[in-house]
Amino acid sequence: MAIGRFFAGVGALVWCPSDGKYLVLKRSADKDFAGGAWECTTGRVDQGEGFHDAVRREVREELGVEVQIDFIVGTLHFYRGEAKPENELVGVQYCCSLEGPGVIRTSWEHAEYRWISAAEAETLFPEGYWLGEVIRRAETLRALSSPELLDYYRSEGLGQ
Repeated sequence: MAIGRFFAGVGALVWCPSDGKYLVLKRSADKDFAGGAWECTTGRVDQGEGFHDAVRREVREELGVEVQIDFIVGTLHFYRGEAKPENELVGVQYCCSLEGPGVIRTSWEHAEYRWISAAEAETLFPEGYWLGEVIRRAETLRALSSPELLDYYRSEGLGQ
């Protein structure tokens, strides 16, 4: 395959430590792609911007809050629509924490939001739905990581 250009993106799965629930957002019906679908905070990395900065900016724009970046959940590759180069996106999925779930202020990009447990995600999303997989992976990574490692990620970061 030829070398080409593609977009870089980020996802921020927001978790509330006090109740162990995850924030899921329903895309506005008038969005240009996947209107009405459930997602976490997502967006493109702007030119000259790093992944961490993009996560913080997207969360501020879409939710009106600041989050703590906890760890990387994984990477992704997909097409926004038809599988052609101008729709290709690669990205990094983060798990972030927010202490006060009541402070969310969604932007026009989302019609609804919910705080759900990992168990509730299993019933809300169909089997194999990407967001359910991300929540499952975040739960597993958190359970398998030592408290010291998670504290290190939170205090020292994961790089730029």
